[in-house]
Amino acid sequence: MEIAIVAHDAKKKEMLEFIKKNRDILSAEGISLIGTGTTGSMAEDAGFTVRRMLSGPLGGDAQIAGRVAEGKTEMVLFFKDPLGKHPHEPDINMLLRVCDVHNVPLATNEASAQLLLNAIKANFLIKE
Repeated sequence: MEIAIVAHDAKKKEMLEFIKKNRDILSAEGISLIGTGTTGSMAEDAGFTVRRMLSGPLGGDAQIAGRVAEGKTEMVLFFKDPLGKHPHEPDINMLLRVCDVHNVPLATNEASAQLLLNAIKANFLIKE
């Protein structure tokens, strides 16, 4: 299962703490991570294997949306900054729309992301 990790600048630290807290799930056999430039780099620095796309403003959101449309990315964890202004907002909205069109689970905050990962742990891949 390919999971995308994306975070706005104001949410990158929160994303990093989240993935570290969920290392057992995100490092399990059968899970692969992709991420936009800086978010992916931060995850790599924390010991995760991540296929990095471009930075969000340079088209990373669009690359991930393409992978969702192709059926390669099966879940998106995108910690959005709802109060910030982002020059690549059309790309962000396009990624969200593509997830909806292709019925791909999308979490935009820590609470919803945790629910998705808990479902993976409980139902699909992780056995204790």
